[in-house]
Amino acid sequence: MKTRARFLSLLFLLPLFIFKACGQNKKEQYTSTKNNPMENKISKPDNPYYSNTDTTKLNLTDAQWKKVLPNDVYEVMRQADTERPFTGKYWNTDEKGTYYCAACGNKLFRSGAKFSSSCGWPSFFEQENKKSTIYKQDNSLGMERTEVLCGRCGGHLGHLFDDGPAPTGKRYCMNSIALDFIPDNK
Repeated sequence: MKTRARFLSLLFLLPLFIFKACGQNKKEQYTSTKNNPMENKISKPDNPYYSNTDTTKLNLTDAQWKKVLPNDVYEVMRQADTERPFTGKYWNTDEKGTYYCAACGNKLFRSGAKFSSSCGWPSFFEQENKKSTIYKQDNSLGMERTEVLCGRCGGHLGHLFDDGPAPTGKRYCMNSIALDFIPDNK
């Protein structure tokens, strides 16, 4: 009698364990080039303004940006801070691909325009297109410089100098933290 009761209990509980186990096998799905190389975009679920395809200009308050950007990205992009030289993830990278604004996803530069400037920050001799970046005079720190801002969100990317290579003679000296990178599909 006890054996039969245990057997019936086991028959009743077994489907519950199977359903429970199936529910635990569910995987989270993220859209990024690392998980799905066929999708050439980055997904930032906590940032509803981020898009690698939308070119609509953004006009958000600093409070709105502070809610969606990590603190270090916010300090550089919204407060015009600068990362230390030779510390950013892209300063010495030569992989082929496209660089995007880390705040809004706007396409900024292609790797073909990147060059080694030995300044400690990623440097490019031209932007992706004329609307990728905008410029502002920057007289901070007792210097006359041209600040480079994202053409979509107005976020601080870095500075522009006239000591770059041909054909433009320009050096877009960018903060790595202000950039996202998608490698070309192989």
